[in-house]
Amino acid sequence: MAPKPWKIVSTSTDRSYRVFGLRKDRAVSPRTGNEYDFFVLESNPWVNVIPVTEENQVVLVRQYRHGIRDVTLEIPGGLVDDGDTPEQAAWRELSEETGYGAEEMIPFGYVYPNPAIQNNKCFTFFAKNAMQVGEQDQDGGEDIEILLKPLAEIPGLIRDGVITHSLVVVAFYRYFMEYAA
Repeated sequence: MAPKPWKIVSTSTDRSYRVFGLRKDRAVSPRTGNEYDFFVLESNPWVNVIPVTEENQVVLVRQYRHGIRDVTLEIPGGLVDDGDTPEQAAWRELSEETGYGAEEMIPFGYVYPNPAIQNNKCFTFFAKNAMQVGEQDQDGGEDIEILLKPLAEIPGLIRDGVITHSLVVVAFYRYFMEYAA
C-alpha cells in the first residue's frame, strides 16, 4: 500500500527565532492509527544563485558557517524576505554578497532542503553573464571572500570535497543538467 498523508490533529508554534520557527504537529498515522509528535523547522524559502561571467568564470563565495564551525566554498544565496519573490531575493543576494549583477536571472526550479524536518524550498537561479557592478554590502553577521573559478573546474571541486554544501551541489547538478547536454 502506498504511503498517504497523515492527518494533523493539532499544530502550534513552539518558538520563533530570527531565521526560523519551531512548529509542533501532532499527527495520526493512516497505517497504524497511532498519534505522534513531529517538530518542524519553519523558514522562508531560500535562494541559491550560480553567477557565471561571460568568460565562463563562476563567482563563488567563501564564508564561515557556524553550524559546522568552518569555512565553506559556496555560491551566493540566502533567505527570501517577506514580500519578495525568489527571483527578487536572488538579485539581492547576488548584489549584497558579491557586488555582482547579471544580464539575466534564469530559474532552475526548487528542492526541499530537508523535508523530514523543514517546510521550506530552496530555489536555484543561473545569473547569466554576471559582472561586477558595485561593492559587496554584507550584513554584520557575514564575512565573505569572493573567488572566481573556471566553470570547467566545478565538478572537480565537488568531487574533491572542496565544495561540500549539499544545496550548492544540487544547484550545480541542475546547471550541468541544463547546459552540459
